[in-house]
Amino acid sequence: MENKRILIVEDEQEIGDLVSLHLGDLGAQVTHVNDGNKGLAAAVSGKWDLLILDIQLPGASGLDICRHLRRQNQVIPILLLTSRSTELDRVLGLEVGADDYISKPFSMMELIARVKAIFRRVAVMTDHQSSEEVIQIRDLEIMETRRLVKLSGRAVELTAREFNLLMHFVRHPGRVFSRTELLDQVWGYNHEGYEHTVNSHINRLRSKLELDPRHPEYIITCWGVGYKLQDSPIICTQKTAV
Repeated sequence: MENKRILIVEDEQEIGDLVSLHLGDLGAQVTHVNDGNKGLAAAVSGKWDLLILDIQLPGASGLDICRHLRRQNQVIPILLLTSRSTELDRVLGLEVGADDYISKPFSMMELIARVKAIFRRVAVMTDHQSSEEVIQIRDLEIMETRRLVKLSGRAVELTAREFNLLMHFVRHPGRVFSRTELLDQVWGYNHEGYEHTVNSHINRLRSKLELDPRHPEYIITCWGVGYKLQDSPIICTQKTAV
């Protein structure tokens, strides 16, 4: 966690100070703000390795900040803090693009474990981006290093989660994944029971990639089992033209 730049947006000063202290002790460079509007401004103006956002904030909420960043196609990892315990609030956090959540009260040991798990997933993604590759599937082009997707030559805007989900299928062409497997391997641990979140993301991907989302040609439903990528990708290395 050495030199990782982390922004904490938490209006409870004691919690913010405590989290800042523990992450700082692990070598992170931590900034803490206690207002949602200030947090949004800091999030969009700085270069962060992780955002830790409380959901309930004065000004913009943590969900508002998360939603804004994902609409701007920002791929910053986001961990939500919430005192709410209903399933709806947790699902909303995942739906707007959060990478993980933790409910108050929480132990500092658990929060640090979640943060480290997020950084491990980011490191795995970075390892796959060590050289420029263009992945071709029919009319679909994917430049993983730049997280750029084109369909018939036109750029397609995907959220960070949609892109990660697409790349998971691309790396395992023809393999069928259940919703539970996708939650575990793309969203990470502790998301059991949110299979409908997978359905929502699959539907959004299809709406952006398919000519007719009702009859998909890329990501296929295997009824009663899960989903798979229909075709094997062709990978061309060292192509730099956009």
